[in-house]
Amino acid sequence: MPYIQQRQRTELAEGREMANSGELNYTLTLVLNKYMNSKGVSYNTINDILGALEGCKLEFYRRIAEPYENNKLSVNGDVYE
Repeated sequence: MPYIQQRQRTELAEGREMANSGELNYTLTLVLNKYMNSKGVSYNTINDILGALEGCKLEFYRRIAEPYENNKLSVNGDVYE
């Protein structure tokens, strides 16, 4: 959950780089809230947000996580027979 301290929220709003996963979560939540507030709370808006998150997650996995994991597999060896 994005419940970071008020000091951190202020610093992020002033342009400080995110330092941890909580601050990343908070920042993403701000973007989602901005979209939701501009569109209104509805099934369609919720679906838009969840679809965008899922697409972003899948693309991140495909482009970043999978190549990273494949590299680690070749470096450290497979755990499956």
